Amino acid sequence: MSGTTWPKEISDPLVAAGFSLDAVSSLITMALDEDLDGGVDVTTVATVPVDQRATLDLVARGAGVSAGAPVAAAVFAEVCGSDAAITIVTPDGTRVEPGTVILSVTGSTHELLRAERPALNLLGHLSGIATATRAWVDAIEGTGASIRDTRKTTPGMRRLEKYAVRCGGGVNHRMSLSDAALVKDNHVVAAGGVAEAFDLVRTQFPGLDVEVEVDSLDQLDEVLGAGADLVLLDNFTPEQMREAVRRTSGRARLEASGGLSLDVAAEVASTGVDYLAVGALTHSAPVLDIGADLRQES
Repeated sequence: MSGTTWPKEISDPLVAAGFSLDAVSSLITMALDEDLDGGVDVTTVATVPVDQRATLDLVARGAGVSAGAPVAAAVFAEVCGSDAAITIVTPDGTRVEPGTVILSVTGSTHELLRAERPALNLLGHLSGIATATRAWVDAIEGTGASIRDTRKTTPGMRRLEKYAVRCGGGVNHRMSLSDAALVKDNHVVAAGGVAEAFDLVRTQFPGLDVEVEVDSLDQLDEVLGAGADLVLLDNFTPEQMREAVRRTSGRARLEASGGLSLDVAAEVASTGVDYLAVGALTHSAPVLDIGADLRQES
C-alpha cells in the first residue's frame, strides 16, 4: 500500500495540509526500513501468535497540542493495508490532556507492533512542535503579533514540521530559498551594502517579497528608503523595536529575531512588531509524551 491508495480519511487531510502523498510515503518507508534493518521484529515474532488481532490506542501521556495524527495513521495504513480499521479520534490542533486518545487502530497485532514506534516518533515529534508553538502563541495573545517559524528544520521533514507549527497557531515563514528573499548579513557583505543587496534582489526577482535583516536603526532607515517589504530586526532591544515601529510607520512589516524567549515574548510583541521569529519551535521543541496501549480482541 502506498500514499496514493491510503483511505481518503487519511490521504485527504494530508493533501489539504499541502503534503505530497508520495513524499510522506517515502518518509514512512524509510522509517520502517530503519526500524527493521533488513530483518524482522524478533520480539513480536517470538511472543505473538501470527493470527492474533488487537486494537492499539495512541494516548497522550502529557498535556499539549496534537499534530500529525494523519501522518501516524498513514504509517499504520502503510503497514496494515486495507485490513486495518484506523480512526483519528482527536483532530490535529486540539489541546490534549493525559489520557486523551489521539488515534485508534484495529488490525493484526504483528502489524500494529511493527508500525507502533515509527508512528509514535512522528506523532510525538510533531505534537511537541505544536505544543511549543501554542505556548508562544498564548504568551503574546492580544498583542496583534504572530509567532513565525524559520528554516531551522530537520532535513526531509520541513513540510511536516511547519505544518505542526500551524497546528499550534503559528504562521510559516518561507518554505524554501525560492519562496521569498531574505537578505542577511553575509549577503550584505557580498553585495557591498544592505541597500545594494536589496536592490540587486528586487531587480532580478521583482515579483517576490524581499525581507532584509538589519542590526541597527540606521540600517533600518536605509532599507525602508529602498522599499523593503519586510525587515528583520536582529537582536534589537525592546526599546529599539519600539523606535523601529515608530520610524517604519506602517511602510513595512517588522519581524523580531534573536535572543527571544518565552519570558520576554509578551514584551517584545507589545512593541508593535508584526512577527516574532522563533527557530526553537522546530529545532528545540521537546517531544510530547504519547504512548501506545494494546487491547487484545477477545
